[in-house]
Amino acid sequence: QVQLVESGGGLVQAGGSLRLSCATSGLTFSTTTMGWFRQAPGKERDFVAVISRSGANTLYAESVEGRFTIDRDNGENLVYLQMNSLKPEDTAVYYCAADGRSLGSIYSYTRPRDYSYWGQGTQVTVSS
Repeated sequence: QVQLVESGGGLVQAGGSLRLSCATSGLTFSTTTMGWFRQAPGKERDFVAVISRSGANTLYAESVEGRFTIDRDNGENLVYLQMNSLKPEDTAVYYCAADGRSLGSIYSYTRPRDYSYWGQGTQVTVSS
């Protein structure tokens, strides 16, 4: 049984930082592409970042490029999202996602339907 469990969300002031973690189990982590998405109230679930199986390649949404960093620890089956210079518009529920298929490059992993497994989400609230 595959499980993804996010943690690290919370309330932070604009300009602050948070580091999200996603602990995984039940999958072969080193052969799984990992992504982060977010969903604000009343909006669709949006792509934030993706990291390749080895961790060598990453891709970010334009809105977070230069502020957020995704990385992974294949020894501990963890993926992280370091979020700096947070803005009120970053407020959302953040979801960790995983997929073990071979869809191609990380550019093929920017839509929710590209992922097979999801965590329950963690709330991030940025106050102005």
